[in-house]
Amino acid sequence: MRVKVILNPYANRWRAGERLAEVQAALTAVSLTADIHPTTAPGEGVDVARQAAGDYDAVVAAGGDGTINEVINGLIQAAGEGQTVPFGILPIGTANDLSDTIPLPRDLTQAAQLIAAGHTRPIDAARVNDHFFVNNCAIGMEPLVTLENTKIKRLSGNARYFVALVRALLKLRAWQMDIRFDEDNTFNGPAILLSVCNGPRTGGIFQMAPGAQFDDGYFDYVFAPDMPKRTVLTILPRLFKGTHIQHPKVQHGRARHITISCQPGTPIHADGELIADAATQIEYEILPGKIRLLSPP
Repeated sequence: MRVKVILNPYANRWRAGERLAEVQAALTAVSLTADIHPTTAPGEGVDVARQAAGDYDAVVAAGGDGTINEVINGLIQAAGEGQTVPFGILPIGTANDLSDTIPLPRDLTQAAQLIAAGHTRPIDAARVNDHFFVNNCAIGMEPLVTLENTKIKRLSGNARYFVALVRALLKLRAWQMDIRFDEDNTFNGPAILLSVCNGPRTGGIFQMAPGAQFDDGYFDYVFAPDMPKRTVLTILPRLFKGTHIQHPKVQHGRARHITISCQPGTPIHADGELIADAATQIEYEILPGKIRLLSPP
Protein backbone atom coordinates (compact mmCIF):
# COMPACT_ATOMS: atom_id res chain seq x y z
CA MET A 1 0.00 0.00 0.00
CA ARG A 2 1.52 3.32 -1.13
CA VAL A 3 0.59 6.30 0.99
CA LYS A 4 1.39 9.98 0.77
CA VAL A 5 1.89 11.48 4.24
CA ILE A 6 1.57 15.25 4.54
CA LEU A 7 3.24 16.27 7.80
CA ASN A 8 2.94 19.77 9.21
CA PRO A 9 6.09 20.40 11.32
CA TYR A 10 4.46 23.45 12.95
CA ALA A 11 1.54 21.46 14.39
CA ASN A 12 1.47 21.46 18.20
CA ARG A 13 3.85 24.45 18.22
CA TRP A 14 6.62 22.74 16.18
CA ARG A 15 6.48 19.57 18.27
CA ALA A 16 5.06 17.63 15.30
CA GLY A 17 8.26 18.23 13.34
CA GLU A 18 10.23 16.59 16.12
CA ARG A 19 8.19 13.40 15.61
CA LEU A 20 9.13 12.85 11.97
CA ALA A 21 11.37 9.87 12.74
CA GLU A 22 8.67 8.39 14.97
CA VAL A 23 6.10 8.75 12.18
CA GLN A 24 8.43 7.06 9.69
CA ALA A 25 9.15 4.19 12.10
CA ALA A 26 5.45 3.57 12.77
CA LEU A 27 4.66 3.40 9.04
CA THR A 28 7.62 1.15 8.28
CA ALA A 29 6.64 -1.20 11.12
CA VAL A 30 3.34 -1.98 9.39
CA SER A 31 4.96 -2.37 5.94
CA LEU A 32 3.49 0.77 4.43
CA THR A 33 5.40 2.35 1.56
CA ALA A 34 5.22 5.94 2.70
CA ASP A 35 6.29 9.12 0.96
CA ILE A 36 6.44 11.76 3.71
CA HIS A 37 6.18 15.41 2.69
CA PRO A 38 6.90 17.94 5.47
CA THR A 39 5.18 21.21 4.56
CA THR A 40 7.08 24.49 4.65
CA ALA A 41 4.31 27.08 4.32
CA PRO A 42 0.60 27.57 5.16
CA GLY A 43 -1.66 26.17 2.45
CA GLU A 44 1.00 23.93 0.93
CA GLY A 45 -0.81 20.82 2.11
CA VAL A 46 -3.79 21.62 -0.13
CA ASP A 47 -1.72 21.48 -3.30
CA VAL A 48 0.28 18.42 -2.21
CA ALA A 49 -2.90 16.49 -1.34
CA ARG A 50 -4.63 17.41 -4.60
CA GLN A 51 -1.65 16.23 -6.65
CA ALA A 52 -1.24 13.04 -4.58
CA ALA A 53 -4.87 11.96 -4.86
CA GLY A 54 -4.43 10.22 -8.22
CA ASP A 55 -1.05 8.63 -7.51
CA TYR A 56 -1.36 6.94 -4.09
CA ASP A 57 -3.58 4.34 -2.48
CA ALA A 58 -4.24 6.72 0.43
CA VAL A 59 -3.33 10.21 1.57
CA VAL A 60 -2.57 10.78 5.26
CA ALA A 61 -2.51 13.99 7.33
CA ALA A 62 0.13 14.01 10.08
CA GLY A 63 -0.63 16.97 12.32
CA GLY A 64 -3.65 18.55 13.95
CA ASP A 65 -7.04 19.75 12.78
CA GLY A 66 -5.52 22.53 10.66
CA THR A 67 -3.36 20.00 8.81
CA ILE A 68 -6.41 17.80 8.28
CA ASN A 69 -8.28 20.80 6.89
CA GLU A 70 -5.59 21.49 4.28
CA VAL A 71 -5.41 17.86 3.19
CA ILE A 72 -9.20 17.52 3.02
CA ASN A 73 -9.44 20.64 0.83
CA GLY A 74 -6.94 19.16 -1.61
CA LEU A 75 -8.64 15.76 -1.67
CA ILE A 76 -12.12 17.19 -2.22
CA GLN A 77 -10.84 19.41 -5.02
CA ALA A 78 -9.35 16.31 -6.67
CA ALA A 79 -12.49 14.22 -6.12
CA GLY A 80 -14.85 16.40 -8.13
CA GLU A 81 -18.38 15.06 -7.74
CA GLY A 82 -17.27 11.73 -6.25
CA GLN A 83 -15.80 10.58 -2.95
CA THR A 84 -12.23 11.27 -1.92
CA VAL A 85 -9.45 8.71 -2.06
CA PRO A 86 -8.95 6.95 1.30
CA PHE A 87 -7.87 9.48 3.89
CA GLY A 88 -5.92 8.69 7.05
CA ILE A 89 -4.85 10.60 10.15
CA LEU A 90 -1.74 10.49 12.31
CA PRO A 91 -2.86 12.78 15.16
CA ILE A 92 0.15 14.79 16.33
CA GLY A 93 -1.49 18.20 16.70
CA THR A 94 -2.65 20.26 19.67
CA ALA A 95 -6.39 19.64 19.98
CA ASN A 96 -6.95 16.66 17.64
CA ASP A 97 -10.71 17.27 17.81
CA LEU A 98 -11.63 15.21 14.75
CA SER A 99 -9.51 12.16 15.51
CA ASP A 100 -10.46 12.09 19.20
CA THR A 101 -14.18 12.22 18.53
CA ILE A 102 -14.32 9.72 15.64
CA PRO A 103 -12.44 8.17 17.67
CA LEU A 104 -9.04 7.27 16.22
CA PRO A 105 -5.99 6.20 18.24
CA ARG A 106 -3.43 8.83 19.28
CA ASP A 107 -0.73 6.19 19.54
CA LEU A 108 1.19 6.36 16.24
CA THR A 109 1.79 2.62 15.96
CA GLN A 110 -1.90 1.91 16.41
CA ALA A 111 -2.83 4.70 13.98
CA ALA A 112 -0.45 3.28 11.37
CA GLN A 113 -1.89 -0.22 11.83
CA LEU A 114 -5.36 1.18 11.22
CA ILE A 115 -4.20 2.88 7.99
CA ALA A 116 -2.52 -0.33 6.80
CA ALA A 117 -5.73 -2.31 7.42
CA GLY A 118 -7.38 -0.21 4.72
CA HIS A 119 -10.92 -0.14 6.13
CA THR A 120 -12.84 3.02 5.23
CA ARG A 121 -16.11 4.56 6.37
CA PRO A 122 -17.86 7.50 4.68
CA ILE A 123 -18.13 10.70 6.70
CA ASP A 124 -19.62 14.05 5.74
CA ALA A 125 -17.65 17.08 4.66
CA ALA A 126 -18.93 20.62 4.44
CA ARG A 127 -18.44 23.74 2.37
CA VAL A 128 -18.31 27.35 3.53
CA ASN A 129 -18.19 29.64 0.48
CA ASP A 130 -15.30 28.17 -1.57
CA HIS A 131 -13.57 26.40 1.35
CA PHE A 132 -14.17 22.89 2.73
CA PHE A 133 -14.08 21.67 6.32
CA VAL A 134 -14.77 18.47 8.21
CA ASN A 135 -15.27 19.28 11.92
CA ASN A 136 -16.30 22.84 12.78
CA CYS A 137 -16.66 26.28 11.21
CA ALA A 138 -17.87 29.47 12.84
CA ILE A 139 -18.45 33.18 12.47
CA GLY A 140 -18.55 35.85 15.16
CA MET A 141 -17.09 35.22 18.59
CA GLU A 142 -15.57 31.79 17.95
CA PRO A 143 -13.08 32.94 15.25
CA LEU A 144 -12.28 35.90 17.50
CA VAL A 145 -11.04 33.30 19.97
CA THR A 146 -8.92 31.79 17.19
CA LEU A 147 -7.47 35.21 16.42
CA GLU A 148 -6.49 35.67 20.05
CA ASN A 149 -5.16 32.12 20.23
CA THR A 150 -2.65 32.83 17.45
CA LYS A 151 -1.27 35.77 19.43
CA ILE A 152 -0.47 33.77 22.58
CA LYS A 153 3.12 32.52 22.56
CA ARG A 154 3.90 31.40 26.11
CA LEU A 155 1.04 28.95 26.68
CA SER A 156 0.11 25.74 24.90
CA GLY A 157 -2.72 23.25 24.78
CA ASN A 158 -6.00 23.83 26.59
CA ALA A 159 -4.67 26.69 28.72
CA ARG A 160 -3.99 28.70 25.58
CA TYR A 161 -7.54 28.18 24.29
CA PHE A 162 -9.04 29.26 27.61
CA VAL A 163 -6.99 32.48 27.82
CA ALA A 164 -7.88 33.26 24.20
CA LEU A 165 -11.57 32.83 25.06
CA VAL A 166 -11.36 35.41 27.84
CA ARG A 167 -9.53 37.90 25.64
CA ALA A 168 -12.06 37.50 22.84
CA LEU A 169 -14.93 38.16 25.23
CA LEU A 170 -13.43 41.49 26.27
CA LYS A 171 -13.35 42.60 22.62
CA LEU A 172 -16.75 41.19 21.63
CA ARG A 173 -19.25 43.38 19.74
CA ALA A 174 -22.42 42.17 18.02
CA TRP A 175 -22.80 41.82 14.25
CA GLN A 176 -26.01 42.52 12.34
CA MET A 177 -26.93 39.20 10.73
CA ASP A 178 -29.62 38.03 8.33
CA ILE A 179 -29.62 34.21 8.50
CA ARG A 180 -31.64 31.51 6.75
CA PHE A 181 -31.44 27.92 8.01
CA ASP A 182 -32.67 25.66 5.19
CA GLU A 183 -36.05 27.03 4.09
CA ASP A 184 -38.02 27.15 7.31
CA ASN A 185 -36.07 29.16 9.90
CA THR A 186 -34.80 32.72 9.68
CA PHE A 187 -33.22 35.34 11.92
CA ASN A 188 -32.59 39.03 11.42
CA GLY A 189 -30.89 41.13 14.09
CA PRO A 190 -27.75 41.52 16.18
CA ALA A 191 -25.89 38.29 16.94
CA ILE A 192 -22.56 37.26 18.44
CA LEU A 193 -22.02 33.66 17.33
CA LEU A 194 -22.96 31.06 14.75
CA SER A 195 -21.04 27.79 15.05
CA VAL A 196 -21.70 25.24 12.31
CA CYS A 197 -20.65 21.79 13.47
CA ASN A 198 -20.09 18.48 11.74
CA GLY A 199 -18.50 17.09 14.91
CA PRO A 200 -19.25 17.72 18.59
CA ARG A 201 -15.98 19.19 19.93
CA THR A 202 -13.83 22.20 19.06
CA GLY A 203 -10.78 23.84 20.61
CA GLY A 204 -9.82 20.64 22.40
CA ILE A 205 -12.15 21.27 25.35
CA PHE A 206 -15.40 22.83 24.11
CA GLN A 207 -18.38 20.51 23.52
CA MET A 208 -19.95 22.99 21.12
CA ALA A 209 -22.50 20.61 19.55
CA PRO A 210 -22.70 17.52 21.78
CA GLY A 211 -25.15 15.66 19.55
CA ALA A 212 -23.34 16.24 16.23
CA GLN A 213 -22.42 13.18 14.16
CA PHE A 214 -19.98 12.98 11.28
CA ASP A 215 -22.17 10.78 9.09
CA ASP A 216 -25.79 11.93 9.47
CA GLY A 217 -26.00 14.33 6.50
CA TYR A 218 -26.69 17.39 8.69
CA PHE A 219 -24.92 20.25 10.38
CA ASP A 220 -25.61 20.87 14.03
CA TYR A 221 -25.59 24.63 14.56
CA VAL A 222 -25.30 26.69 17.72
CA PHE A 223 -26.50 30.28 17.46
CA ALA A 224 -26.39 33.13 19.96
CA PRO A 225 -28.16 36.47 19.42
CA ASP A 226 -26.73 39.54 21.11
CA MET A 227 -26.80 39.41 24.90
CA PRO A 228 -25.06 41.15 27.82
CA LYS A 229 -21.51 40.01 28.48
CA ARG A 230 -22.53 38.93 31.99
CA THR A 231 -24.94 36.48 30.36
CA VAL A 232 -22.18 35.23 28.08
CA LEU A 233 -20.06 34.64 31.17
CA THR A 234 -22.76 32.46 32.70
CA ILE A 235 -22.97 30.41 29.49
CA LEU A 236 -19.26 29.90 28.82
CA PRO A 237 -18.59 27.36 31.62
CA ARG A 238 -21.33 25.20 30.17
CA LEU A 239 -19.31 24.74 26.96
CA PHE A 240 -17.05 22.25 28.72
CA LYS A 241 -19.92 19.78 29.18
CA GLY A 242 -22.18 20.83 26.31
CA THR A 243 -25.01 22.06 28.54
CA HIS A 244 -24.94 25.56 27.00
CA ILE A 245 -27.43 24.39 24.39
CA GLN A 246 -30.04 24.14 27.18
CA HIS A 247 -29.70 27.84 28.03
CA PRO A 248 -32.76 29.86 26.91
CA LYS A 249 -30.60 32.44 25.11
CA VAL A 250 -28.87 29.82 22.93
CA GLN A 251 -30.47 28.37 19.81
CA HIS A 252 -29.50 24.89 18.67
CA GLY A 253 -30.71 23.03 15.59
CA ARG A 254 -29.86 21.04 12.48
CA ALA A 255 -29.67 22.08 8.84
CA ARG A 256 -28.24 21.14 5.47
CA HIS A 257 -27.90 24.64 4.05
CA ILE A 258 -27.31 28.00 5.76
CA THR A 259 -26.89 31.46 4.26
CA ILE A 260 -25.83 34.61 6.13
CA SER A 261 -25.55 38.30 5.31
CA CYS A 262 -23.44 40.06 7.92
CA GLN A 263 -22.51 43.67 8.75
CA PRO A 264 -19.80 44.52 9.49
CA GLY A 265 -17.81 41.66 8.01
CA THR A 266 -17.04 38.77 10.33
CA PRO A 267 -13.97 36.57 10.59
CA ILE A 268 -14.46 32.92 9.69
CA HIS A 269 -12.51 29.97 10.94
CA ALA A 270 -12.74 26.40 9.69
CA ASP A 271 -11.25 23.52 11.70
CA GLY A 272 -9.43 26.06 13.85
CA GLU A 273 -7.81 27.94 10.93
CA LEU A 274 -8.75 31.48 9.94
CA ILE A 275 -9.96 31.59 6.34
CA ALA A 276 -11.51 35.09 6.18
CA ASP A 277 -11.09 38.36 8.06
CA ALA A 278 -14.30 40.23 7.23
CA ALA A 279 -16.85 38.18 5.26
CA THR A 280 -20.25 39.76 4.57
CA GLN A 281 -21.87 36.96 2.49
CA ILE A 282 -21.51 33.40 3.78
CA GLU A 283 -23.01 30.12 2.58
CA TYR A 284 -22.79 26.67 4.18
CA GLU A 285 -23.60 23.35 2.49
CA ILE A 286 -23.29 19.80 3.83
CA LEU A 287 -21.63 17.18 1.57
CA PRO A 288 -22.91 13.79 2.78
CA GLY A 289 -20.46 10.89 2.70
CA LYS A 290 -17.83 12.86 0.78
CA ILE A 291 -14.77 11.61 2.69
CA ARG A 292 -13.53 7.99 2.75
CA LEU A 293 -11.94 7.94 6.20
CA LEU A 294 -9.53 5.15 7.17
CA SER A 295 -11.04 4.04 10.45
CA PRO A 296 -11.76 1.01 12.64
CA PRO A 297 -14.37 -1.45 11.28
